[in-house]
Amino acid sequence: MSNDPRDLISDSYREMNRQLHEQNKKYGVMRDSGDMQEADAVTASIIDVARNNKMKSILDYGCGKGMFKEAASRLAPDLTVTEYDPAIPGKDALPEPADLVLCLDVLEHIEPALLDAVLRHIRSVTIKGALLRPSLVPALKTLPDGRNAHLILEAPGWWQGKVSRYFNVISTQSRLDKLNRLAAIDLVCTPKPA
Repeated sequence: MSNDPRDLISDSYREMNRQLHEQNKKYGVMRDSGDMQEADAVTASIIDVARNNKMKSILDYGCGKGMFKEAASRLAPDLTVTEYDPAIPGKDALPEPADLVLCLDVLEHIEPALLDAVLRHIRSVTIKGALLRPSLVPALKTLPDGRNAHLILEAPGWWQGKVSRYFNVISTQSRLDKLNRLAAIDLVCTPKPA
């Protein structure tokens, strides 16, 4: 695996995402509302998983505005949470491995030609397990070039097949939106050997 960040995101796409993060305060926050109450609920369930599996470090891969780390620092100051987002200055350095890697509402934003490289990279920084949650529906935001911010819209089976090239998928769970429509899939994984 190359340590060149350009293998994970093109310069032009990084710039488009950087602009969108700067111009839209709701871009890069949790999908449904982006509020702290929701962030706390999601974070608490992830903290339980980490503690039950004796995990001490969590990497929020594609952290966006950093709501997970903010909530985790209040709810579990004993856990080490690091962040990576190639479109946010200060969070764009390639990350160190962590026991648990979160990738929530991120994979569908990846440039399709680079998805395999990104999944390989996520595997390389996952020590014990990963929670990957790709969205299955169009984003509410558009990129500066007019495209929907979700570049990859695929069915749950497609995502499971793609992810299983790099990870052992332990379990899957469908995520419904507020109207009870299938909106995302959770893939709980352990890394396969490189």
